[in-house]
Amino acid sequence: MRQPTLFEKQTTGPEVDARQLTLYALGEFQARGKALAERDLPLDRLRGAFKRACELFGIEELSDERSVAALESIGAHIRRVPPFVAKHPFRVIVPQDLAQRALAHYQEQVISRKAEG
Repeated sequence: MRQPTLFEKQTTGPEVDARQLTLYALGEFQARGKALAERDLPLDRLRGAFKRACELFGIEELSDERSVAALESIGAHIRRVPPFVAKHPFRVIVPQDLAQRALAHYQEQVISRKAEG
């Protein structure tokens, strides 16, 4: 088996449900003091939260398409914009109930991780 070099990303990691990862990312975004619910946010504003969640779970960062699919699967509203408007051409609106659910999920994960370690 070939060992990856320092600069190669790990392509196989633990199986993580994209929906759970997305809930965690949205909750973490809010825990950092950012307003999420009912805002028309560019996907680019959420990419940092997705990146941190992927790093925490030890998986490769999600593509825009996978992020958008996961967001839609948990109830976020997605709007595609022309590619000349933004590098990541999606806008995201997270309903209030989804934002509350994501924050609760994040808090549960933080508590369980503290209990484990």
